[in-house]
Amino acid sequence: MTTLHGLWIPLVTPFDTDGRVAHGALERLAHDSLDAGATGLVALGSTGEPGALTEPEKQAVVATVARVCRERSAPLIVGATTAEALAALAEVPEVTASLTVVPPFVRPGEAAVVAHFARLAAASPVPLVVYDIPYRTGQYLSVSALRQLAALPNVAGVKYAAGGLNEDTIALLAEPLPGFAVLGGDDVFISPLLALGAHGGILASAHLATAQFAQLVTAWRDGYVARARGLGHRLAPLSQALFAEPNPTVIKAALHAQGRIPTPAVRPPLLEAHPDSTEVALKRLADIGG
Repeated sequence: MTTLHGLWIPLVTPFDTDGRVAHGALERLAHDSLDAGATGLVALGSTGEPGALTEPEKQAVVATVARVCRERSAPLIVGATTAEALAALAEVPEVTASLTVVPPFVRPGEAAVVAHFARLAAASPVPLVVYDIPYRTGQYLSVSALRQLAALPNVAGVKYAAGGLNEDTIALLAEPLPGFAVLGGDDVFISPLLALGAHGGILASAHLATAQFAQLVTAWRDGYVARARGLGHRLAPLSQALFAEPNPTVIKAALHAQGRIPTPAVRPPLLEAHPDSTEVALKRLADIGG
């Protein structure tokens, strides 16, 4: 498959005043993201609160986003963590890849993580993007483990959210692996990660200022260093503000304040963002002209 690249928006799941999924708003967000320069969309990523959705709701969310991707000839990644969830993606032809998180909480060790992904990838109808987020899973992956994952058939890349940049980050990007994409997942660090050679990002912050985030990815890719550095400096404070409370609470509040989703509602165990956090995020957005 073609290496994944560019800006991907992991869509929130908007809710209406009755607490149901607001599919009209979800569809508009999907179109807006692509109109503003996103390369592709992600359904049922952590930003979409999949753990709080019923199975019928998950299926309906994927159907809505897949329809938009079909209409727009845009690629789609869907969050799927089990063999059963991956098998179901065979019924959705628009799906380019799955976003599959490293097993959380149990901390199985790097060898077991590689074995786990080998089993899933062998049976999956779509390529896997490994979601590496150790501050949530409790399992750190060294550059050696990431390279072993990259060598597996049917593994297309990694959403790299290691919580910063370190020597493993440098080593991973110093020797790119053919057909294996590194997509940044820590929004605040996306500009330096792109500067090091990442292929793009899966960025919840890019619900806001989507065009500027898309320009950031393109500027680093095309070597416009001064422009890229300036964009990165302006966008990082926005990402900080949008992640001041648990994701996606502030993002939803900001989208609601813009009139783009019907409510700022999230589902338990999350609570809605504090108004002060929303105010700061909107000010940061205004500062960059988003």
